[in-house]
Amino acid sequence: MKTSANKLENELFKSVYDKTPDYVKELKLMDFSNKGEFTFILKKEHLEAYDAEKNPQGLNLKEWFANYAKEAKVSTAGIRGPQNILYPQDTRFPINLVGIVLATLAKALAAKEKYSGKEIVKVAGREVRYNSDLFLDAIARIQAANGIKTLVPKGRKTIPIWLASFLAFKLDLLGGEYITSSHGISVKNATKDLNSQGSQYLPEESMEFVNKIQEIFDKTEKNGTYEIKISAADNPLIDEKVLGSVDDGVDLYVEYLKSGVAQKNSLDLIKALKDKIVIENVGGSAYRTLGRVLEKLDIADKFVWFNIEEDPFFHSIGKYNKNGAFYDYSVDATVIAKRENGEKFFPVIETMHYDEKLKDMPIGTAVLITDPDHDRLTITQTESVSRIPELEKAGIDYIQLNHDTILTVFTANQAFLMLMDFWAKQLKTQGLWNKHPRFMIKTTASAISWDEWAKKQGVKVVNVPVGFKEIANIMKKVEAQLGREVVVDDVFGNPINLDQDPRLLFGGEESGGMIMGTEELIKSEHGRCAIAMREKSATEAIIVASALISNLDKTSLSEYLVQIFNENEIIGRFDTRVDIAYYNESEPDINKLKLAKIAGEEKRTKNDLFYLSMAMGVKEGKMTLENVKEVLNDAFKSLIFDNLVSIKFVGDGTYLEFTDKYIEIRPSGTDAKTKAYGGGFDKSIIETYADILGNYSGERTELHKKFIDDKFYSETKDKAMEYYLAFVEKDANNIPFTIPEYNF
Repeated sequence: MKTSANKLENELFKSVYDKTPDYVKELKLMDFSNKGEFTFILKKEHLEAYDAEKNPQGLNLKEWFANYAKEAKVSTAGIRGPQNILYPQDTRFPINLVGIVLATLAKALAAKEKYSGKEIVKVAGREVRYNSDLFLDAIARIQAANGIKTLVPKGRKTIPIWLASFLAFKLDLLGGEYITSSHGISVKNATKDLNSQGSQYLPEESMEFVNKIQEIFDKTEKNGTYEIKISAADNPLIDEKVLGSVDDGVDLYVEYLKSGVAQKNSLDLIKALKDKIVIENVGGSAYRTLGRVLEKLDIADKFVWFNIEEDPFFHSIGKYNKNGAFYDYSVDATVIAKRENGEKFFPVIETMHYDEKLKDMPIGTAVLITDPDHDRLTITQTESVSRIPELEKAGIDYIQLNHDTILTVFTANQAFLMLMDFWAKQLKTQGLWNKHPRFMIKTTASAISWDEWAKKQGVKVVNVPVGFKEIANIMKKVEAQLGREVVVDDVFGNPINLDQDPRLLFGGEESGGMIMGTEELIKSEHGRCAIAMREKSATEAIIVASALISNLDKTSLSEYLVQIFNENEIIGRFDTRVDIAYYNESEPDINKLKLAKIAGEEKRTKNDLFYLSMAMGVKEGKMTLENVKEVLNDAFKSLIFDNLVSIKFVGDGTYLEFTDKYIEIRPSGTDAKTKAYGGGFDKSIIETYADILGNYSGERTELHKKFIDDKFYSETKDKAMEYYLAFVEKDANNIPFTIPEYNF
């Protein structure tokens, strides 16, 4: 059994080992330690369930595929899930080596069919999660066996998701594969499929290769077997030289940064920093790339690092032993939980031990926390305890480190409002602001303070469903109309006129991901143009945040945030997010996990349908807004819905707009969870509404049944999907990708 010097990680290993059956431990399906060519024979028996006597070769791949295909239709960030970290061939788990091989082969077959006779080149990258190196090796070797060239970093080491995305666009590749589960728990993993734009696949793109997997299964059923070839590890189609010549792409990315957020004025501010900024490098994998970026920008000496060693257990961050059971809160630093006495706390930040790590650093030290694939950022800063009354008044959370010092923790809603405001002021200072109309793209779940700020600044706002691929999809729609007046629809159904030749000021979401646009269009090696990159980047956020911190000098970030609220007369200053998990996703017993997840998904769907069916009912004329108020006032006696203005489906959730707040109830696209978001002028009120609505069982009341009949209720999800796909497709930029003549 694998062991660790880390006691808590060792407990995880032991638990996984003990709960893995012997037949899984003994599986010898594919041996990637064999560096030569070999063939994996997929058998008809593999498709059916394991039975020690009747089907000892069973892998239950049909069940795996049914769940995989279902998630492909709705996933917001790659098809992800738990894996057996010790035995990656364990097909009882959603993420497993056999599944990775099948999905990679299916994508290769789809690409070869679409681009017959062309040289297909893709990029592949990974972060630090368990088995990521194995999965990267499998992806590259499957693609090579199918004639596809794969660009990988030197030594096939870690790179961030944004760099893989950037390279797919910049080098005009057909796309890429990236292995990550973002800020999810340690035992989770996933592949994020990147298209030729460097954007994550939209559902219809995922379905192309999902259909190919079905074809493979059909042929296996018919013929009894199906051969899958794996190339040698040193196949020349697995190329480290191309990326090696540009320092894994860092050289190209630095050049891009200098045309955007890392221009001279920003770099000069960072170079003038008096106190160093801390970068909390969760998982360790951001350091390898970000360290080089900062060196090339000549600002590396302005930062100190926590956790530069790569560790798939993420340095125990977010991990607990709760009553003898291993529990993982993920590495999302903004997660808030409650102790048994009802006290709120930050379980992830608590495991970062800042009471010790920051004790000798000056008050005002900023700590910038990034996740393993380095696309999200959480901003925190130490302040004096004397600031507590002002922070509470402003709705800014904090952690007490000692008698004298607190750590202010900004939500992404608060942090990104500061960054977009500062960036706008930078553009105005440089005399650039009026050269183009400005707009931003945000998810509906993000703060209404962003919309209020934008209105005050004359910045148009396009609201989209959750997921950065939705932001990228709007970018492409805008680019298709450049050269004339640009009009795009937001997910509320409003046409947004962005005027002629607009520029993206900011694109982002409340979960901590953002991107800035550039003044000049970004050009790929073969002439494609973009208004911004397609993936969120913590590097961009870190550079803007660092310049802002320097510019503020002795003023704290929390004081600056309140200043923005006041300057822009923002009413919706407060925001909240409630995460409702219906099971312990850290459970190592896969059978218990599956049952718990199925039960949790039923609860999630029931909660979702209660609200969604009313939103669709209003849209299709089955009920009025007054009817909705009647249903909600009856179901939630402790809440008041008299000032509800609208209820709308927003692509992946239900948005309730009031005169003084908003609440969005959204089922997770990847797990048995419900997320409830809120924004408004009173923090306690939005927290109460989000908590009660998010935790509702979804039980249909008699009034609900009066307006929404059983047939309409059962068809609600399908109707909603039709509206979502119509939003995605309207004015879509569907110019087919043309594979260029590569010069590498």
